[in-house]
Amino acid sequence: MTVRVAVDALGGDHAPDEVVAGAVVAASETLAPVLFGPAGLDAHGLELVACSETIGMGEKPAEAVRGKPDSSLVRAVRAVGDGEADAVVSAGNTGATLAASLLHVRRLRGVHRPGIAIVIPSRRGPTVLIDAGANADARPEHLLQFAHMGVVFAQELLDVPEPAVRLLSIGEEPEKGNQLTLEAHALLAEADLRFEGNTEGRSLLEGEADVVVCDGFTGNVALKTLEGTIRSVLGALRDEVSASSRARLGGLLIRPAARGLRARLDPDTYGGGYLLGLRGLVVIAHGSSSRTAIANAMRMAARGVEHRLVERLAARLPTERREPADVPGETADRS
Repeated sequence: MTVRVAVDALGGDHAPDEVVAGAVVAASETLAPVLFGPAGLDAHGLELVACSETIGMGEKPAEAVRGKPDSSLVRAVRAVGDGEADAVVSAGNTGATLAASLLHVRRLRGVHRPGIAIVIPSRRGPTVLIDAGANADARPEHLLQFAHMGVVFAQELLDVPEPAVRLLSIGEEPEKGNQLTLEAHALLAEADLRFEGNTEGRSLLEGEADVVVCDGFTGNVALKTLEGTIRSVLGALRDEVSASSRARLGGLLIRPAARGLRARLDPDTYGGGYLLGLRGLVVIAHGSSSRTAIANAMRMAARGVEHRLVERLAARLPTERREPADVPGETADRS
């Protein structure tokens, strides 16, 4: 089976060069990148679908999607909705990717809001953080549904038989948090889930839970704080081991361990996050994605197709009454 992955070649801070380079790296007998970008783009032998427009990172999502139907982002997303591609990857405007997905791919039956699921490399194994930026504002029932989607993700792609779920809050006690977390805690406690209570931001890298649930604003802030801290600590370690001859000698001794740690914690290792709750597979990559991150995001998209993640979500999510319309709300920005 060859998975066709539509790629927004103009999405991201380093597009199109790094995006195209990442697609070239990811291409294989089982993964076929399809680039969406301007006519004349050097696709290095990959399939190219010519588009005449682009959506910038600062544009208003809904307006941009409706006003630029021939943009690389919209055309790439639409390819999934039309069945011309199995999945799509974009490092572009997160809100526009969400808006285009709601318009052209649409939600699964019963899903209130799609949520971005990110894999965090914790000490005890990977942890799914959901929502990591699709919905800056959310209701308690949305967080409950994010928990169910995160559990299916953890079971199907991370091979966790009975995922433990926790709610991200400012304290472990049930009475800690704002109104959203208090009400969400009550819903999660009553749900058919292995819910183990609240967790704090300082515990995210410890791996206390297999799935951590929050609204998109909180999740996006937590994610970027983690990524910035990891980069700063690894950078400081690199500076320290090169500060003197003795430090450089010590650096040689710990180099294998340091490389392993960097590879495990580097955000580029996972490449992006699934936008779960849609009828097709959408992967949102970091706006600052390198070619390595783009290649890994494409491999992530292919794994989701191979594991039939969308079909399994559709079959296993509890059905609830839908919200009235597929209108994208305010989003947090992962770029």
